[in-house]
Amino acid sequence: MNPLVLSTERLDLWQPAARDHAALIELLGDEEVRRHLAVQPTDPTAEFNRLCRNAGSWALFGYGTFVCRSRGTDTVLGICGVFHSWRGFANGLDDTPEIGWIFARHIWRQGIASEAAHAALAWFDAAYPGRRVSCMINETNLASLAIAAKLGFKRYAEHPEDDVTLILLERPGTSG
Repeated sequence: MNPLVLSTERLDLWQPAARDHAALIELLGDEEVRRHLAVQPTDPTAEFNRLCRNAGSWALFGYGTFVCRSRGTDTVLGICGVFHSWRGFANGLDDTPEIGWIFARHIWRQGIASEAAHAALAWFDAAYPGRRVSCMINETNLASLAIAAKLGFKRYAEHPEDDVTLILLERPGTSG
């Protein structure tokens, strides 16, 4: 099993491991969870690829998405972290650290995503001081936009994607 990296009041944040595949399938199987994501629909292959991307960010860059479990249990509540991204549309989202989160619907509106994102960002800042971090959120995802604002992210651009507009946000770094 990959190591536990962080604990918060309610969460344990782990590096992704092969055993997380089934939990990702379950998490992203909920249409409401996917509503603001570009994952329409998902399947075991897509979630295996997500798991490999998440693990790959850790392997190649030393940081990545955490699997967030209810503290002291094996129950996966979501994923959250600063991962290395290459979105393919430039505009500050290629070859850059990007924060993101996806959580199970039954724990929405409890501050869990904010708690995880705050912890992941604090960990990243301690390990990689002064780095710019980006964020990309569907304009209709008001809850995630509010979390990003709480974390200090500022809107810097928009990107049209299919039938939605993605809001591009950043928290500028203090060094290259």
